[in-house]
Amino acid sequence: MSIENIVSPCIGVCSMNDFSLCAGCYRTIDEIREWWNMNDGQRSEVMSVLGAREESSFE
Repeated sequence: MSIENIVSPCIGVCSMNDFSLCAGCYRTIDEIREWWNMNDGQRSEVMSVLGAREESSFE
């Protein structure tokens, strides 16, 4: 999969929550900042944890 195929999870709700995660995409500030420098593997790794982060934010 090429970098162009792994789309940023940003939904335009850019505000950090109490867990230091973006309230819109659940990435850390470092992941947001580095997204465009990441390779496919790194982006896939970030994407694989976003669902769990979202769920834990509502517990």
